Amino acid sequence: MPDTGGRELPALDTFPGLVLTLTALSGEIPAALVSRLPAADTYKEYAVKQLKRDNLLRTFYRNGVRGLRLTTTAKRLLVECWPTQFRPYLSGSTETNLLKSEVTRRLRLHRMAEVLAVMFNAGVLVFPWEKPALFAPTPPQDVLYIDQPAYYSSREMKELGAQAVKIRNSRSTGVLLTDSGIFIIYNTGPGQMKWEYKAEMRVKALLEMELCQSRLAEQFMGVRQAAVVFAADMERMPPLMGIGEDMRHNYFVLDGGFEHFYYLTSDHHGEVILQLLCYPDEKGILDGVLSKGFGPPRADWIVENDAFDGKRPVLFAYTCDMPRIRRFNAALEKMDWRGTLYCFDFQEEAMRRICGPGVSIQCIDFEAYERRVFLSPESS
Repeated sequence: MPDTGGRELPALDTFPGLVLTLTALSGEIPAALVSRLPAADTYKEYAVKQLKRDNLLRTFYRNGVRGLRLTTTAKRLLVECWPTQFRPYLSGSTETNLLKSEVTRRLRLHRMAEVLAVMFNAGVLVFPWEKPALFAPTPPQDVLYIDQPAYYSSREMKELGAQAVKIRNSRSTGVLLTDSGIFIIYNTGPGQMKWEYKAEMRVKALLEMELCQSRLAEQFMGVRQAAVVFAADMERMPPLMGIGEDMRHNYFVLDGGFEHFYYLTSDHHGEVILQLLCYPDEKGILDGVLSKGFGPPRADWIVENDAFDGKRPVLFAYTCDMPRIRRFNAALEKMDWRGTLYCFDFQEEAMRRICGPGVSIQCIDFEAYERRVFLSPESS
């Protein structure tokens, strides 16, 4: 533990250090987020209480929203111990240092923090000091390739300077870069997302110009950007696809701006599926298992498909690619055909609300799948 004038801080690679780090990067984290971080439940409760006793962490409760913030002492000690890492976030008039009390601003901080936690749990690089400074006004000259999934928050993207003014009103929390993909990230939480369509298209255009054509052109030239929206549970997916809602509020998802727009829950389910998006070879293994006994897919066919069960098209929809599901369902309804959709069991109810009677839903047992492929949270 670093020693600063008789006061000790936990090492950053410990659970208490992780809580302090995520809080510093976010400004404020939702109190419930601690339960999502990797450690035994009893230890997590003890560690947070100890951080409060040591005057490093405090609860901030207002307007029915409970969050955790760093104390003034914690900010000072973090900057003294690790100035390179924390000074940009805990000094001056930065959003993460001079915190506001308005509930809308706080909820924005919470949504940003939730995405950081999901990315961290999925093995994505999230800490700025672990990644190349891609969005610095002058990018590093030696960065030619992103070989490990890395998440850049919207705050990091704003380091572009004047260019970032164009995306000021975007609801995006940041961008995920993988070996072969660019994913603009959103988080609607437990509520309804209010899109800023023009701002979201400006984010896409900015990334095209800065990453695909300039900073990482060798890797991403010609790559089509996708989007991911996180939510508290599966309840928000049908409304985002216009089920029981006014489509004028949701056209951003299905209007073709993104060919692929994924819906993931901000929990362990979502983390596992996020890993499949980050590593297409792993996704290919699952697709291969599901394809056994089926005929091969048909490219450019009238109905979206991943395989064929006789004459019936089959769609592997467990990544919740909303435009793709919509195209599959709409084509079957138009042709009055039948097809089969595969999803994880926790997604079944939402899929049944979205799909018409011509779609047969088949479920993959998530826990059985995870036991064979992934480590459980307790053993990771």
